[in-house]
Amino acid sequence: MLVVTTPTGRIGSQVLDRVLDAHDGGVRVLVREPGRLAAATASRVEIVRGSLTDPDALAEAFDGSSSVFWLLPPDATAQSVEEHLLAFARPLRDALVGSTVQRVVYVTGFSTGLTGAAEDPNLDLDGLIAAAGVSTRALRLPALMENLLQQVGSVVHRGTFSYPVSPDRPLPTVATRDVADAAARLLTDDSWTGREILPLLGAEDLSYDDMARTMSDVLGRPVRYQQADPGPFEAGLVDHGMAAPWARSLTDLLVAVDGGLYDSEPRTPASTTPTTFAQWCRESLRPAVLAMEGAAGLRGPR
Repeated sequence: MLVVTTPTGRIGSQVLDRVLDAHDGGVRVLVREPGRLAAATASRVEIVRGSLTDPDALAEAFDGSSSVFWLLPPDATAQSVEEHLLAFARPLRDALVGSTVQRVVYVTGFSTGLTGAAEDPNLDLDGLIAAAGVSTRALRLPALMENLLQQVGSVVHRGTFSYPVSPDRPLPTVATRDVADAAARLLTDDSWTGREILPLLGAEDLSYDDMARTMSDVLGRPVRYQQADPGPFEAGLVDHGMAAPWARSLTDLLVAVDGGLYDSEPRTPASTTPTTFAQWCRESLRPAVLAMEGAAGLRGPR
């Protein structure tokens, strides 16, 4: 029995689809709102209703299971990034101890090396899961290409997008489809043991200026990247409803990225994933831009 958590999320839903296509055994999902599952999907899985913070729901989901996909659900309204993570990671650790689960595949990020509120809590996550005594594969991700969908409004109305990162710094970015592919392959493989961190770095390193040129080509209109100052960028996140601690943590992470955070993970053939940024722009960004323009009554890109 395989367990997929966050099965209605951006990554979890794709993991579930791939596992159902590739796995002959049982698949179980832990989900708070089963009604959000597509009917065709719901008919093919065992459903445990509950939260990732609910010990009883976790125990039910893990009972008789061999492998688990786990992802920390984000909450931009959380007042403490660290406590948000620990509220989910501690029940996971406790539920794994003494369970039948042998392998956990989970998503993690790059450590910022900062302290206090800006410290990346993924280090605590790794330690908590390791303490459960199961074999693990941590999928270490840089920025997701899908993060740019949060700036579609700015692209449509101003022809710009912005982060507090230098315009000419080459960066890895990865598409969620490639994360899902890697997770599904590991979930359906019962041969691996031990602990390992697997970076997934996308197809290429591109600067935000490079990305702007690609976006311009795909959308058929000029798109410019504008480097933001950290302070106003953080304030803008709060103005749009993000909790102040979460906005500070995200801004500090991006400042660390500008300082070379991703340089700690050299690109290798194993860490290079297939989806290019241009492909993602054609298949994901362009439809999102067209949809927003259509809703606003604006002329779409060529």
